[in-house]
Amino acid sequence: MPTGAEQIEARVNERPPHLHLSRRESQVMDALYRLGEGSVADVARLMPDEPSYNTVRNIMAILERKGHLKHRQDGKRYLYSPVEGVARAQSSMVRHVVRTFFHGSVPRAVSALLGSPEERLTEEELDEIARYVEEARKEMK
Repeated sequence: MPTGAEQIEARVNERPPHLHLSRRESQVMDALYRLGEGSVADVARLMPDEPSYNTVRNIMAILERKGHLKHRQDGKRYLYSPVEGVARAQSSMVRHVVRTFFHGSVPRAVSALLGSPEERLTEEELDEIARYVEEARKEMK
């Protein structure tokens, strides 16, 4: 049976791979998740302080070597997209946030979202959340 320290280390080591990226690499990934697919110029336009084309191209080449991006040729340009789909990335990031900031407690995380004064939910959003809870209950049976 692993010790408490070993369990914590195992959880830290299972962080999503995109959490190990530099600030600029993360910005590139964020842009591509918003775009779905895009050229170097498309990504550069979405980044803060719009870096040069060559800077973004180099970062994207690094991300491709690291296994985070793939590309396809479209005429003379390359179009890049994340290797990991957005749904899978969302899921791994949410799991990471819940483990890191809420000690693995989904109810605490939901409570923080529901209690946020900056982000008041509408009746429709609360109904949508209630539907997700109901679906989860049905799947448990």
